[in-house]
Amino acid sequence: MVSVTVIQLCYVDGKFVRPEEASLPLSDLIIQRGVGVFEAFASFGGKSLMLTPHMERFIASAKSSGIENIPDVEFMKNVVREGIAKVGHDVRIRTFLTGGDYFDTEKGCFPEPRFFVIFDDVGLISDEDREKGVVLEPVSFGRDNPEVKSVDYRATFTLTKDAYDILYCPNGEITECGHSNFFLVLGDGRIITAPLSRVLKGTTRGAVIELARQEGYTVEERCPLWSELAGAKEAFITGSMKLVVPAVKIGGITIADGRMGSTTRRIIELYKKYMEKWLE
Repeated sequence: MVSVTVIQLCYVDGKFVRPEEASLPLSDLIIQRGVGVFEAFASFGGKSLMLTPHMERFIASAKSSGIENIPDVEFMKNVVREGIAKVGHDVRIRTFLTGGDYFDTEKGCFPEPRFFVIFDDVGLISDEDREKGVVLEPVSFGRDNPEVKSVDYRATFTLTKDAYDILYCPNGEITECGHSNFFLVLGDGRIITAPLSRVLKGTTRGAVIELARQEGYTVEERCPLWSELAGAKEAFITGSMKLVVPAVKIGGITIADGRMGSTTRRIIELYKKYMEKWLE
């Protein structure tokens, strides 16, 4: 699923620059040791989707990673808004905080992070591809530190094969995808998704749970079991750019009849209907 997108604009060293003018020093620990966190979300109609929840998670990830002296949240929001306006059309926004140039061994933290932002093409999934659904590639392990949105996404590059995304399945449980939260719809209509103690706090995940419960669906926050896939009615994934997409096949298992189900379709309708309230 990983593809190359065209970078439109960058914010680094306190200013907006063209992509070819943006750089980081080789001394930064995001380069030398992979120390860094990020957020990725999109703008729709010139407004960011769930900007506040994304910035809250961004700060929480940084703090959990030992990154200190984080820029003010309103400052970071304003950089995002200004960047969208400068590009002039909807974009994907990726905010980063790096480990900076050194680790303070006495305080046990990264005290001088770098904040930078990349604005590039959105790359939204088409309605046609959404209707077809996606294939997920199961892997037998879980993600390290699931509460942190780290820059380490190596597994999503090397293990997806011909699939849209990987699906973490440690010890017979299903937690999340490499880029998405995962939901399983059982035969009796219950919607199952892993609890926040096991997965990243997806912004779209939270919205979908809220909408589903308002609609009268029963949503259980527990890890779906691999053994439940064969009898499942539907499965779908959620994310900031993809929104809600049916998962029609997982490894060698086709989910139900391999097509988008009625529950997934209704969740998509609800999300699109109420999406405007999450634009900032």
